[in-house]
Amino acid sequence: MHALITAIASHDEAADFLAWPGDFDLDRSDHVEDVHLASGAALEGFAGDGAGGTYFFCGEGGEERPVLYADSEGGAALIAIGLKELLQLLLVVPWWRDCRVFTAEESGELAAEYLEDTPDLIAQRDRAAAALGIDLPPETDVLARLHKLATETGRDFTLIFTPEGEPYNPLIKP
Repeated sequence: MHALITAIASHDEAADFLAWPGDFDLDRSDHVEDVHLASGAALEGFAGDGAGGTYFFCGEGGEERPVLYADSEGGAALIAIGLKELLQLLLVVPWWRDCRVFTAEESGELAAEYLEDTPDLIAQRDRAAAALGIDLPPETDVLARLHKLATETGRDFTLIFTPEGEPYNPLIKP
């Protein structure tokens, strides 16, 4: 069952926010390279971004599965456990890819750049979250969770470039 995927597809405003600034598009699920998980667990691309990155569900199941993000430059990270957590990340800190130290201060600086271009960004985000039935945790909690998943839990989710047997580089450093 894909309740949230269906909800995204049926709410244009939510899908638009996720497309930008979230850079998340359900129509871009094909990854640019042949990849697999080192563990041998299933890997299912379900969305992508404008730069060729892909969001993958890991393992068997539905939307509750771990979500790994792989960019088109050979980097990957576990970024959420389940689609709901991924959507919280994309709604609260859509600029997460530009974070390096994962602090509220850094995120605030990045947010200011986005708000310059889109002054009603927060209102758009809140409407998208309401349309999807997603509660929005505090920004500091989302950043801490992302960092922990990518640097600790994510060690068990190594993405391999299949033709060469080489692992992708970690997108987020400890």
